[in-house]
Amino acid sequence: MSQPITTNPVLIALINMTVVFCVLYGLSLVVRLIKVIDPTQKKVAQEETNVAEKAVSTVAPVSLQQEEYDEMIILFTAAIAAYGYSGARVVAIRPVSNITWSQAARMETVNFRNQMR
Repeated sequence: MSQPITTNPVLIALINMTVVFCVLYGLSLVVRLIKVIDPTQKKVAQEETNVAEKAVSTVAPVSLQQEEYDEMIILFTAAIAAYGYSGARVVAIRPVSNITWSQAARMETVNFRNQMR
């Protein structure tokens, strides 16, 4: 019993790597199962929609000259058409202030930290 079964280092490395990857796969399954069972998942989704609704409602209108506005619509329409949505039509463009982006980044960080708990 004191003798090893194999002395081939390649075989030993292969067995060890197989065990490690099997354990990692098992842990990934546990994480997926926790995401399915997690009762707080629905609350987080509702909070995210509330944050998105608030972000949309805080859009600050910016006054542009009509020529600049028309030029922006033409550019955005061309970009959307180049992306593959030829039937799309840009009706209005409303810029979002930088405050909204920083608030969204903060909320994303808070949500990420809450998910890590």
